[in-house]
Amino acid sequence: MIRAATAEDAGEISAIYNHYVEHTVVTFEEDHITATEMRRRLGASAGRHPWFVAEVVGTLTGYAYAAPWHPRAAYRHAVETTVYVDPGHLRRGVGKALYGALLDELRRADFRCAVAVIALPNAASVALHEKMGFTKAGHLKSIGYKFERWIDVGHWQLLL
Repeated sequence: MIRAATAEDAGEISAIYNHYVEHTVVTFEEDHITATEMRRRLGASAGRHPWFVAEVVGTLTGYAYAAPWHPRAAYRHAVETTVYVDPGHLRRGVGKALYGALLDELRRADFRCAVAVIALPNAASVALHEKMGFTKAGHLKSIGYKFERWIDVGHWQLLL
């Protein structure tokens, strides 16, 4: 089941996210995110930028959200999109279902452009984004540093 995220989901969302913070380079955050901080992030986007969760038998299996692409006014019709899936539920269609709901809502809200920022290499994320219609729009070399190594980042764009 895909539904809108609520403040009560913050603990499970942060648990999913913290796996990626602590064990991967797919996020450039390096410190554990508390449920309180996740609740603040969720609340900060309320009313403008949607968050969705996937739920299986009462357990969150993933989440997706949109955030402002850039604070300058002319970018108000563009968003950065993100999806995270619990490691135990990868490759089961959760990411695709979440992205489908998110992109549908962004279209209804009259956003123009979605941008995904992907740490590279990441074949699974690239495949998901391209399956959803995103195309590669840029590549930044050695822009992030985590776990004692430099990481490239690609930008994928979807005109909504």
